[in-house]
Amino acid sequence: MTQATEAENASRAEYLREQINSHNHRYFVLDDPVISDAEYDRLMQELIEIEAAWPSLRSPDSPTARVGSPSLEKFDTIRHSTPMMSLDKGFNAEDLKNFDQRVRKLLQSDTPVLYTAEPKIDGVAVELVYENGMLVMASTRGDGKEGEVITANVKTIPTVPLRLTIEKKSPVPSLLEVRGEVFISKANFKLLNDERMADGQPAFANPRNAAAGSLRQLDSSITAKRPLEIYVYNVSDYRVIGAGSQGETLDMLKTMGFRINPLIHSRVGLSDVLAYYQELDMARLTLPYEIDGVVVKLDRFSDQEQLGATARSPRWALAVKFQALQERTRVVDIIIQVGRTGALTPVAILSPVNVAGVVVSRATLHNEDEIEKKDVRIGDQVFVQRAGDVIPEIVKVITSSRDGTERKFIMPLTCPVCSTKSVRIDGEAVIRCPNDGCSAKIKGNIYHFASKGAFDIDGLGDKLIDQLVDKGLISSYADLFDLTVDELKKLDRMGEKSAENTVAAIENSKQISFQRFLYALGIRNVGENTAGLIAARFSDMESILSASPGEFEVIEGVGPVSAQSISEFFKQDKNREIIRRLMESGVSIQYAGLPSGNRPLDGLTFVLTGTLETMSRSEAKKVIEGAGGKVSSTVSSKTNYLLAGESPGSKLDKAKELGVEIISEAELKNLMR
Repeated sequence: MTQATEAENASRAEYLREQINSHNHRYFVLDDPVISDAEYDRLMQELIEIEAAWPSLRSPDSPTARVGSPSLEKFDTIRHSTPMMSLDKGFNAEDLKNFDQRVRKLLQSDTPVLYTAEPKIDGVAVELVYENGMLVMASTRGDGKEGEVITANVKTIPTVPLRLTIEKKSPVPSLLEVRGEVFISKANFKLLNDERMADGQPAFANPRNAAAGSLRQLDSSITAKRPLEIYVYNVSDYRVIGAGSQGETLDMLKTMGFRINPLIHSRVGLSDVLAYYQELDMARLTLPYEIDGVVVKLDRFSDQEQLGATARSPRWALAVKFQALQERTRVVDIIIQVGRTGALTPVAILSPVNVAGVVVSRATLHNEDEIEKKDVRIGDQVFVQRAGDVIPEIVKVITSSRDGTERKFIMPLTCPVCSTKSVRIDGEAVIRCPNDGCSAKIKGNIYHFASKGAFDIDGLGDKLIDQLVDKGLISSYADLFDLTVDELKKLDRMGEKSAENTVAAIENSKQISFQRFLYALGIRNVGENTAGLIAARFSDMESILSASPGEFEVIEGVGPVSAQSISEFFKQDKNREIIRRLMESGVSIQYAGLPSGNRPLDGLTFVLTGTLETMSRSEAKKVIEGAGGKVSSTVSSKTNYLLAGESPGSKLDKAKELGVEIISEAELKNLMR
């Protein structure tokens, strides 16, 4: 028998890929297989053999990629071209009514508006990037601005198309960014856990944790063995596909080969949306996957554009959670935890109970007032729920079950860690430890400093920090940069290689954005969003250290309480000394703001398009806003400048049509001088 030539094998491989991808789509997306499993296996095996014999014939969209790729050492990070924003949350029908009222007021509409409603699947948000119809990258949501690249893992998911279906009536754009939710069904989750326990491995707590853990495997062949699925629900920029609404977008994505949740529906007006919410709430336990609520969005993109977004979330969407599932258990004890700000938080220790798929053994009681309000006592029978199906909380005490052995809890007069007398400031519900030398506060501040949203020091976990503080090796986060391999390798479970990796991770964290640096300092009442607002307003650390309290208060989005905390933090000599030490240790802050008081773009409106050379669009937005300008998402007669990068979209044509001045990054910098 004559051996096939490379050209013949190439033709056969292309045919096999088309057949297998088509059968995958029919089986996993349409649920309508037309061949037997045995026939499918024969096609796949033939393709595997051809690609093994002729490696040059393997293409990026080959279904054999679903088997897995070589292991990685770590995940790369990627900045999303358009942030994957979180959604505002509601928790009941009243919140939905308020949302609808706000929307109609902003739209100036007296008639019911058109919404798209969809199940809020409890999974992991991802972004899929296609170039000319080919999947080239996949990433996690991360913090909304940056995510981890998980392309090899996502390629193993059967319901993710590796190459899009291209039709004349619905052409695929050259660049398409699609968002979706990866999850594991309830039935597959049970099978997965049964297999793990049979192999002597620990069971996953819930389907979401299993999905998240599967996507973060450095070895994608492990991910390939996990029963992951996906439903897509949006694109990063609807203009690239020419859609006018959410419903139209989903129809186009379905035509391209994506799997769309059949429970997504268009609903007209509040009453229709409320009915959908109640229907899904009743059906949630019968669905094949976990959901924790409903997402409601304005359907028309013109309406979405009109409403816009806040710094955190779009005004045109709401994630409405269901009432959490509740279970009965017993309060075994109440203990005190001391946080990084010194807050003494009472925590109920519970008899372990499974709530919505998670074993709960403790619940926060928030503060002394909350304990008194709910009358929680040690020994009580209580109903516990996961608030928002996540954070455990006690919702009700079953007083009828008391037998007289229950004990009231009394808040301690001193810190349980350092024995310093605790204080309660007038107007606050929280009791605090005022001792800055308290080891619990020191540890909490260092946990925060090393966390993902701050310096993100790989491998520096809470247990290692505990050892470092307890052994006197560090007493502030500035001390981290003085640690040596010799000091670290003497610690428990820390060999020389681990010590070297930790020192390297600390060294690698020294390049940091201004926003993350400010957040890492652990200033009370300053979260990631507030830190970003401050970073956009000031040019550097020196300008912040010399700023007056009033300069913080005038920043839009920074309230008086936060402004006071910021001002007081930077006044204290010990904090200024720590910042000085960080700078001397080689920490390099990447600045994007402008000098305080220098606002050359006041009153000017900008629109951004294309890929910029020296910064991302979100960074450009911060720079413009920090200089007093405003950034809009659409070009109009009110637009002063269009900042255009490479591969600009339809905004460029619109700007030319309206006579809007088009500028480059260099010209933007000239405007700001």
